[in-house]
Amino acid sequence: MKTAKRLLVAMMLTMTSEGVVAQTPAPESAEASTAKPWHVSKYGPADRIGAANNLSPETTRRAARLVKTGKTYELGVKTGPSTPAFGNSRTYTVERLYNGDPTRHDGSDRVTAFDERVTTSMGIGTQIDGLAHLGVDNHAYNGVTAEELSKSFALHTADIPPFVTRGVLIDMARHFEVEALSAGQAFNEAEIKAAAAAQGVKIRKGDVVLFHTGWMGAKMASAPDEFRSRQPGLGEGGAIYLAGLGVVAVGADTVALEAIPFEDPAKVFVVHQTLLAKTGVYILETVDTRELAKDRAKEFMFVAAAPRFEGTVQIVVNPVAIR
Repeated sequence: MKTAKRLLVAMMLTMTSEGVVAQTPAPESAEASTAKPWHVSKYGPADRIGAANNLSPETTRRAARLVKTGKTYELGVKTGPSTPAFGNSRTYTVERLYNGDPTRHDGSDRVTAFDERVTTSMGIGTQIDGLAHLGVDNHAYNGVTAEELSKSFALHTADIPPFVTRGVLIDMARHFEVEALSAGQAFNEAEIKAAAAAQGVKIRKGDVVLFHTGWMGAKMASAPDEFRSRQPGLGEGGAIYLAGLGVVAVGADTVALEAIPFEDPAKVFVVHQTLLAKTGVYILETVDTRELAKDRAKEFMFVAAAPRFEGTVQIVVNPVAIR
């Protein structure tokens, strides 16, 4: 009888244990994460900096340990009247304003000076897209409405923290064994994983990921209109994958990061929507990755700080890679 009771208790415990195991949730995939109501941020309902929350003193210290030679790479291109930019509405003009007066002498050394007046879009040249730049159905990151954006400085680039973190270059041109990918050619999770594995690099939480497609070298100078209107780039699946890894920003040597013509003509700028609005991941555009790719750099210290212009939704930057 005692033996039978012990067997009965053991069976009940086993059944209970199996029931508990069966109810244990599986780890959430990146797809499941972005399938949630997109306007609910995992960083909290009041959050306004998105994936920059993944930066920390530790990510900075780890990045600093990557500096071995001190070689620096200027990743920004010049912003000027002839710099190719997406679309046809972005223009740049600058006036130099002479402050001198021929009838007036300031000091014994006869000082004269110039100021300037710049009229421009902040989306010309190397730039960071802020979280207000592009949304879904009149809502931006964390549900901030278009009405609020139009009446305030909500989500402006002046609030983006400095990026001093690990940068990773994924050379897609080398992966596909071409000088440059073709316009409209998209790469997604499988291609990113394969290219990273071939380079011997792993993408981590807190990273800035840059893609070298070869498009800038192939088209920016020789065919600027084509450079700014068509391009290879990241696909929707790739954006979901990278956001799921916890990266801070994703960039490329193209004017708009994602593949154009779009993977799905019905999903216009879906990569921007996925990264900026749905997951709070920043976008870097027109990044000059040529020297990094030439040196086969795969990881480095990445440094970028957005100028603190109030109200802007995108801003020109000159990021630096240090190895």
